[in-house]
Amino acid sequence: MSNIDRTGVNGKSALSAEPAGLLQGQSRAENVKGQPANGAKASGVCYSDMQSAARFPIKLPISVKPQGGRESLTQTENISANGVLFQVDAEMPVGSAVDFTISLPADVVGADTDVRLECRGRVVRSDQENGRRGVGVVIDEYHFDQHS
Repeated sequence: MSNIDRTGVNGKSALSAEPAGLLQGQSRAENVKGQPANGAKASGVCYSDMQSAARFPIKLPISVKPQGGRESLTQTENISANGVLFQVDAEMPVGSAVDFTISLPADVVGADTDVRLECRGRVVRSDQENGRRGVGVVIDEYHFDQHS
């Protein structure tokens, strides 16, 4: 078994590179004056800066385990460099931690066996749609795991 860790600058995951404002001490949902980004009212949380990366409508198997919850199997709706969107039946509150594993087919990644992308992140969006819950998760940490 080969375990390859992809870490960026200062030990941060390359997939979770911070937007420019965060390098100046801003939170993801606030601008310099402490106001929500893009003028949204303080009562609502805005995550537009996390959605700045291109999204790709890729459907891949994903195993999701919320903090203190049960693991569930589903598929991704879309993926970006910052995170992933999927649908689940369980409630996952915004801000909660989640571990998830995305299976990348061997033929797609040019490997002999499937590659698992093991991630830890947090829920930034959770809403009900068509009887299922759409959940957006930002990726805070990840590593590739290839089984031989």
